[in-house]
Amino acid sequence: MIGKKFVLLQNGEIIDKGEALLKTPFLEEWKHSTIKNTKKYSYIATVNTIRFYLRAVNFTKNKYQELKIKLGNMRRKNSNRELLEKREENKFLKMIGEYKQKIREIKHKIKEEEEL
Repeated sequence: MIGKKFVLLQNGEIIDKGEALLKTPFLEEWKHSTIKNTKKYSYIATVNTIRFYLRAVNFTKNKYQELKIKLGNMRRKNSNRELLEKREENKFLKMIGEYKQKIREIKHKIKEEEEL
């Protein structure tokens, strides 16, 4: 049948309307189902992309906050150490140290005088 139509088409007896020779409902159903599935999977891909983006942003925000807290704690520890190093001695302990130094000097002078 297709062969006869092809020969007639070559002779110019049949006018081609631009339709496909093989038009089956199976191919039409397949075409509609592929379009439908393509739309469905494109929506799913879009939703998954947005989910991934939001989760990544939330994760980086949380990690940034944790690092900010840790760095703040490290700075406080370092500043506390510096304050401890810069802190002056207790006045009472300083006075006792001065008295001990004076007593040593006096003892040293006494030893020098005894030796002479």
